[in-house]
Formats: sequence, C-alpha cells, structure tokens
Amino acid sequence: MLLMVASGFAGLGYQIVWTHQSALWLGHESAAVLAVIAAFFGGLAVGALAFGARIERSARPVHWYAGCELTIALWGLVLAFLMAPFSTLALRLMGTQPSAVWQWSVAFVGTFILLLPATAAMGATLPAMERITAHLRDSGRRSIAALYASNTAGAVIGVLVIEFWLAPALGFTRTAAICASLNVACGLAAFALFRAADSQVAPVARDTHLRNGVLWRLAATGFLGIGYEVLVVRVLSQVEEDTVYTFAMLLAVYLVGSALGAAAYQRWLAQGRNQEKLGDRLLCRLSAACLVGTGSLWAAERVRAFALHSFGSSLGAALAAEAAVALVAFGPPTVVMGALFSHLSARASASGFSFGRALGANTLAAAAAPLAFGVIAFPLLGPKLSLLLIAVGYLAVTGWHAWRKPMVWVPAGAAALIACFAPRLAFIDVPEGGHVVSYQEGVMAAVSVVEDAEGVSRLRIDNRQQEGSSATLRVDGRQGLLPILLHPSPQRALFLGLGTGITASTAAESPDLQVRAVELLPEVIAASAHFTSALTEGVANPRLQLIAADARRYVRASDEQYDVVVSDNFHPARSGSGSLYTVEHFQAVRGRLTAHGVFCQWLPLHQLDLESLRSIVRSFMAVFPNGSAMLASNSLETPVLGLVGQSDDNRFDVVSLTRQVTAGPLRQKLVSIGIEDELALLGSFFAGPRALKRFAGDAPPNTDDHPVVAYRAPRITYVPDSSPRDRLIALLHELAIEPAELVASPPDETWSARLAAYWKARNRFIESGRDVRPMADVRGMLAQVREPLLEVLRISPDFRPAYDPLVGMAMALARTDAAGANALLRDLIEAQPARPEAGLALRRIQDAASP
Repeated sequence: MLLMVASGFAGLGYQIVWTHQSALWLGHESAAVLAVIAAFFGGLAVGALAFGARIERSARPVHWYAGCELTIALWGLVLAFLMAPFSTLALRLMGTQPSAVWQWSVAFVGTFILLLPATAAMGATLPAMERITAHLRDSGRRSIAALYASNTAGAVIGVLVIEFWLAPALGFTRTAAICASLNVACGLAAFALFRAADSQVAPVARDTHLRNGVLWRLAATGFLGIGYEVLVVRVLSQVEEDTVYTFAMLLAVYLVGSALGAAAYQRWLAQGRNQEKLGDRLLCRLSAACLVGTGSLWAAERVRAFALHSFGSSLGAALAAEAAVALVAFGPPTVVMGALFSHLSARASASGFSFGRALGANTLAAAAAPLAFGVIAFPLLGPKLSLLLIAVGYLAVTGWHAWRKPMVWVPAGAAALIACFAPRLAFIDVPEGGHVVSYQEGVMAAVSVVEDAEGVSRLRIDNRQQEGSSATLRVDGRQGLLPILLHPSPQRALFLGLGTGITASTAAESPDLQVRAVELLPEVIAASAHFTSALTEGVANPRLQLIAADARRYVRASDEQYDVVVSDNFHPARSGSGSLYTVEHFQAVRGRLTAHGVFCQWLPLHQLDLESLRSIVRSFMAVFPNGSAMLASNSLETPVLGLVGQSDDNRFDVVSLTRQVTAGPLRQKLVSIGIEDELALLGSFFAGPRALKRFAGDAPPNTDDHPVVAYRAPRITYVPDSSPRDRLIALLHELAIEPAELVASPPDETWSARLAAYWKARNRFIESGRDVRPMADVRGMLAQVREPLLEVLRISPDFRPAYDPLVGMAMALARTDAAGANALLRDLIEAQPARPEAGLALRRIQDAASP
C-alpha cells in the first residue's frame, strides 16, 4: 500500500503544479480554469480505458505498472522544457479576445494533449496495481477499496506537503522533480517486490446480469461527485479567504473524506450481505449527505466565526477554521462517495469488467462535470438549485424498484422543501440602514454593490474583496492620472484591472487619450457603471474600451503597443493575483510599451506585508532597473504605492511635466484631486532606484516557477501582524529619493531644494497623522493637528495638504471664535505658504473672523 500512497502523492503533486503553470498562459477565466480540470480527468480516463483491458489480460502487470510510473516521471521532466514554447503557441492560437467556446476548446484540447502522456499513464497505474494484487484478494487481504483508499490518502498528504512546504520553498520545477523521483522509486520498487505476481493470474468471476447498469452508475456518480466539488468550492469562495491555502484545505478535506469512505467500505461493507442492494442504499445516503452538506452552506459564515473564536488567533487557527467549514460541507458526502465508488468498482469487477474500464467510465464522466456544473448550471440555475440537482441526480441513479421505499422519498421530499422555501444561497453583508444596489452571480465570482445609510456605495467580489467605493473617487482618480501625467504626450493607455472603473474613466477624460481597460470578471464591468455614471453622465465615453479578459494572458497574447500601462492594486493574497507581480509578467508588460512608455504597478500596502513587498520590488527592479516608487495619496488607512518604470529608463523632464499639469486640458480636474503643479506631481514619489534596490536586498524574486508572493502574502490576510499606517511609516523611514534620480535638469537652482523639502514635509505630515483621531469638534481637532501641520508648512510652504486643512478649520472656527481664528491666521501668515491663492483664502478667514 505504500506504493499507492507514494503514487497518489506524486499524482496530486503533478496536478497542483500543472494547474498553476497552465493558468499562467490559459488565464484565470472560468473557461480556462475548469478546462484544465476537465483535461486532467480526461487524460486519466483515456489511460484507464485504453490500457485497462490490456493490463487485465496481460501476464506482466508489474511491467505495466513500472512502465507507467517511469512514463509519468519522464513526461513530468519533459514538461519543464516544453511548457513555455507550448504556451506561446496556444496564446497565439487563442488570441486576445476569444469567445468562451473557442477559449474552452483551446484550453481543453491544448492542455489535454500537453498532459496526455503523463495523465494517461496515471490512469493506468491504479488498474495495474489492482491487477498485481489480484492474487492477494482471493485470500481476503486486499481489495479495490484498499488500493483506492491508499492512493487517495497519498493525494491528501501530497496536497498538504506541496502547498504548505515544497512549492513555497522550492518552486514548481523542483517540486515536479521530487514527484518524478517518487514515480521512479515506485516503478523500481514494484518491479523488485511484485515481479513474481506476473505469473499469478486470478480468474475473474462473472455475473452477467449486472453488466448493463454498473458502468452507467460509475459514470453518473463520477459526474455528480466532481460537480458537487466544483459547486461547493465556488460557494465557499464567498466565505473563506480564497488563497492558495484555502483551495488546498478544501481539496484535502474532500480527499480525506473519500479515503475514509473507501477504508470504511473495506472494513465493514465489502463482505456484507445484499451487495446488490447496497448500491441503492449508498446512493440514497449520498443524496441525503449532499443535502446536509448543502444545508450547511447557509451556516458557513457562523461555522467559520465559531471556529475562529474557538481556535484562537494564529495562522494555524485561521487555516483550521477554513478546514472546519470545508469539513461540514464536504465531510458526510465525500465519505459516502468513497464507499460508493469502491462498491461500484467491486461490482464491476464481479460482473466481468476490468477495473481499468470501471475507473475510465468514472473519470471520463468526471471530466464533463466542470463544464456542465461550473460553466452552465451554476450561472443558469444558481448555487442552490444546482446543488439540489446533484442530490436529486443521485436518487435518479437508483434502480426503479428503490423508489417504492422511503429511503428515496425522504431525501427527494427534503430537496423539494429546500427548493421551495430556502432563501437563495448568497452572501451579502448589508450594513444597518443600507441596501443592495446590484448583485450578479457569475461563473467565477459573485459581484455586489451595496450602499450604506450615508449613501456610500461599495463594490465587493465574493462579499470579501472590496474593489473600491464611492468614498474613494478622489484617490481612484489620482491612480489613473498620476501615471498618465508622467508621459510627455500619451496617446494610448492600457489599464489592467477595472474595479469601480473610476481610475480608467478619469484617465479617459483626456481628449487626446485612447484608454483600454482589461477586467477578468464581466460582472465587475457591469457593476462599474454604478460608480462611473457621475463622470460620464450616463453617456459612454468613446475613448474608453472595456474588455473582459485575464490581464496577464491579454498582455502576453497582444502585439499592440501603449504609451502608458497602469496595473491595478490587485490583492496579492487572492488566488491567481500573485502571478501579476512576477518577473515574467513585468517583462511582458515592458514588451507592450512604446519607446518612451511608462508603466505603473499600484500596490495595496494595507493588504501587503513588507517581506512580500521586498520580493515584488526585486522582481520589478529586475525588469525596470531605474524604477522609482510613488504614493497614490497620503492615506494612513489604505495606503497605495506605485512602482514606476520607463521603457527607456530615462529621468523625467520637468518642463514637460509642468506643461502637462498646468496647461493641459485636465487642469481643473487635476486641481480637484490635489495635483496643482509639477511639485505636487513629483512630490508623490518617495523612493528612487538606489533605495529600492537596497530595500529589496536579497529577497527572493517572485517568478512564475517560484511564486513566493502567492504563498507568503496570505499570512497577513489571515493574521495581521501590523497596521497599514505602521507599515507605511516604516517604509518611509527605510526608503529615500534624491531629485537627481528623478528629473533630468531642474528648471532653476532652488527647484531641487524645494522638491526635497516637499518630500520631507510629506513624510512628516504622514507621521504626524499616525496618532490623530478624527472628531467633529473643531477645537479638539485643531488641538491635535495645529502644531504638526504648521511644522510641516515651515519645512515646505509648497505642501498644500497641510495648508488646506488649517484654512478650513480657521474658517470654521471664525464663526464662533474670532480671536482663535485670527491667531491661527497669524500662524499661517508666518508659515508663508507659497500659493497664489493664499491671499484670497486668508482674506476669507479675516472676513469670517470680523465682528
């Protein structure tokens, strides 16, 4: 059985590695993701069906098993060299904007062909080992169930060891090499241990009256079992954190249940009476178990909260809480699934079918489940009815005679009651006094817009990931315009990621700029109209084109060039987002830039730990060695920083930047978002290339083969170890920039000193706000910020963010305390803010303070 454990470990390891690698070129659209799963099961089915009967008749099953294991190892190593050129070919064939049918076809067929030698060999290993141990089953010591349980147990160990240790530490190529070495060891060990079994062929008993139904049942249960997995994973993505560890825990629980079910069948059910009726009983129990698992999904949030409260605050506790939710949803159904598959395989063997044919029927139907349930049923019927369809489907597989008994009608009646009276299976947090503006259940995610009692709308994906709100329109607009202003004359811009759409829509307000925005989820594109309607007045901007596609795949597949590329601040811990921060992706983006192109990668520091940031910075600097860093705003709660690189690695021209800001068509818009002049624009920078390289140090680069960010970033999501404001201030203390690193030639002798003072004032402004607590009382607020803000103005009279709040508070104070307002006025005059509008603002304060 150790051979089956090792083989299961290696097989699951390959599946994890190949799924991650395939997503890099197929994209993360639903068609591509589910096509990889279907292709993997399809390859297993081909191997089991094509070789199962030959192995059954062969006098040398050990040779078959050893050959299959060595084939898997060889092809696993070949794929390390073949994956890259194959992916380039497939990308060209797929195109930048394929239809769902074409994308599914290319993804499925391409992945199926690419993996077929290995997956077909995998599909034959279990039938070969079953054939090897056939002489042991005659003495009652082994069975198909025991082999299946051992193989599945190895898969459980594989998913946990690989996702939590090997892949984070070694990367995918070396992890695949370890799996290959296990395959070689399994093949050699089997040849050494079981060579004598080649001549021991046990006769197969036949029971021909079973032949007509058993394979059909195996196919139907394989189809429904994988369908249940696809649907539950999709629903739980709205409750759990959706990281690489989340899926690992879900898959591990699913496999544990299957292994326990097979072991339980071997221990208690295999030798029982009434084996012919056992199948119907198991099918009815499985239907009931699926209803229990489905019912638990409505309580998933409460189960997770209770588990977190019980387990404490740590990474292990957070993962255990996710496992607890998965256990409730997957536990009962998968245990029965394991027992049912073992029973049906045993009945197929008793009726004269080889185990290879039984396994092939099961996995072939399983290959169709992702398409049927994930792409078609889920968006068409919704999660509740799709899951109920699974439960009813198991009842439909029972024999007609079973429907005369209560064991069928009880779960059937329960399914009908749930369909009629249970609420829809959706998770939407609505604050008190708020309401749901829109909700769309897509193939990959649920997208909602919720408005609170104060009229602030928030865009959420799967109820957890907030993509922006109507309260952040100013900062979102800055993220769109800051990179655009750094180019002397931008004509075409590409935005990767859409969110609320404000970022791309604000950039598209420039009359000379054509903007293309790529967004993975079509539902996000639809929801963004709620936020952009104020900018567009309900009229579509002809200069803005929205495309539903995977951003990374789009960049690689496209040949078009852009003056500016802006990448959204993707949550680095979310599954798939880490691939947008790799060296290879940054290289692909650089290939899309024109001769003087500008690239800005925004990063959410409030969702990112500093160690993961070091890896991202090192990856960015490997492609843009003269890169620099800027802040989108001075926010302490949600700090967003941007890594800026240029295709020509030149410094910025101050004259050109000044013209862009002060004489461009967006002058009024720029002033409204705090970009009044070139100092405000360049004052957003806080780190130059030398400081960024020191900061990155020897941090491991984030690459496609070794995605350290995808495995490290979730830790701060599960267990935050610092606040965003503390991380921002620590970053400002560690990083620095010199004017000479940023601009080619200052306009005058004092300009560089003014810019350096602006940066110093900005840092002091952010530090002084760390302990400020917002309050409605003007005097109380002024007592907290007066001296710090005046100190900032003394450092740099140009720093408007410190000047405007004091002016506003002085005018508010003047209505009730003229003496206090005049005192503040004298302090402002002493600070001498170098602004042409300063005199007007001060006269307004004087007028308000006059009796």
